[in-house]
Amino acid sequence: MNVLRTFCAAAAATLALSLPLFAQEGAIGVHDAYARAAGGVGKSGAVFLMLDNTGPADDRLIAAKSDVAKLVELHTHKDMGDGVMKMIHVEEGFVIPAAGNHALMRGGDHVMLMGLTRDLADGDSFPLTLVFEKSGEIMIDVTVDNMRKPEDGGMMQGDHAGHGMKHGG
Repeated sequence: MNVLRTFCAAAAATLALSLPLFAQEGAIGVHDAYARAAGGVGKSGAVFLMLDNTGPADDRLIAAKSDVAKLVELHTHKDMGDGVMKMIHVEEGFVIPAAGNHALMRGGDHVMLMGLTRDLADGDSFPLTLVFEKSGEIMIDVTVDNMRKPEDGGMMQGDHAGHGMKHGG
């Protein structure tokens, strides 16, 4: 029994010593997350938020997951030079600089929800898991705010409900 007690104490001490390392790597904060939907079930939506990195090294958002959509991808808008903005999948993800931040906002980088599995009505919320290269997975709760204007959160103009936006890959 003493061997088991010694082993457990050693394991607990090892875990305690490793926690500061995880805290340094997991230095990502998420705030001001909200979603907008462009229609009901089967349609699309997007999530916008601010990512803060308080750590000493860059990190990268590499994926997002949620059961609210059949497909969840990281997207951005690209000016095609003909007055049309094209939304494209960003496979490499988004860098969150050390001691800096990165905004996922309307008209820019965002989390795209394609093939909604349920209606996203104002005031609803759903879980979204953000996957980072160094910080691992962070689960957040996202509130649907279809009425939010770009100026209500510093978000830029443009969304998935039209305005000359073209979806592509």
